[in-house]
Formats: sequence, C-alpha cells, structure tokens
Amino acid sequence: MATALQRLLPELRACAVCEPHLPLGAKPIFQLDRRAPILIAGQAPGRVAHEKGRPFDDASGDRLRAWLGVPRETFYDPRCFAIVPMGMCFPGTGKGGDLPPRPECAPLWRDRVLAALPGIRLTLAIGSHALGWHLRRKASVDELVAGWREGLAHGLLPLPHPSPRNQRWLRDRPWFEAEVLPALREEVAQALAVRHHGARKE
Repeated sequence: MATALQRLLPELRACAVCEPHLPLGAKPIFQLDRRAPILIAGQAPGRVAHEKGRPFDDASGDRLRAWLGVPRETFYDPRCFAIVPMGMCFPGTGKGGDLPPRPECAPLWRDRVLAALPGIRLTLAIGSHALGWHLRRKASVDELVAGWREGLAHGLLPLPHPSPRNQRWLRDRPWFEAEVLPALREEVAQALAVRHHGARKE
C-alpha cells in the first residue's frame, strides 16, 4: 500500500500553480522521505538550486552544513533530512536579492507534506517566512532566533538564513555562534542517532 507521501510526491513534482509568476517556470525543489527525523524549513530555492535541481547546493548550503556539523552525503540523504521550503519554486530576484516565496505555495502544500512526515523529531526553521509560519507569530528574525531555547523545547530551532548576505547579522550577534550552534549540532546529532538506531532495529 502506498504511503501518504508516495501518493503526494507526483502531485508535488507536477505542481504549476505559480507558473505565471515564475521567471524560470515551475520546478519544485525539495527532498523528502517519510523516515527523515529532521525537517529543514527554508525560504525558497535560489537560482542555483533551480538550475541544479538540488536545495542548498551553494554557499548558503556550505554554511548551513557547517552549522549542522554534517557532511554533504548526510545532508543529501533524504532518510536523514527532509528539505521543504516555504515556496518550492525559484521566485525570481528583486533589488535586494531573491523575491519572497510565492504566497500560494505554503497554504496549498505545507500541511499535507508535514502530515506525511511522521518521523520528524526536529524542525529547523530558516529565515523570516519559515519562522513566521512555524512559530505562528510575527516578530523580527532577531527576536525569534534569540528565543531559540523556547522553540527548542517544542522541537523547533529558529535560525537566520545562512546566506553570505547575512554576514553582518552573524558578526553582530556573537551569541549565535557561541550558544545556538553548539545546541544545534547536539540536537542534530541526537536526532540522527535515534534514526540510525531505529533503522538497525527494523
């Protein structure tokens, strides 16, 4: 019998709801496996991700993997990490960088996708749009990330975007590297260890 995720995947791949608004056309970028213990909730694929068909395969991804303390092969193992951006297609660029995720995407897909991921133990919400949706409140990235301990108590760790554009934000907030990153790596290691232990028992 097909799982909920297996039934959903063809619909996700074929989605073209936002096609009229997308400069490079519809091309949903995500990574999914129902066994994944960690969900990376990003913003939207960038141009490089659109071209490669793979999320976070750029400088932002290099920094994110360093934050997580995992190699590329673990990061791109869908049994370890589910990667589902708020908008699954590249939205285009504006004066300040990439445009926000298309607003049609999350209401259409997000609840259905998350319901099909029963193994998620830790959610990493990255950037303002993912933070707002997953934490269900409006506040600055600064405020939401500063409250990381409260989020972590509920299995959700708020993070700034790892983009090189955020270098100043990171430099001005040394507490992020000193306090948040060690906790992040510990939580990621624990979630992956539980998955691997469970896989051996299956």
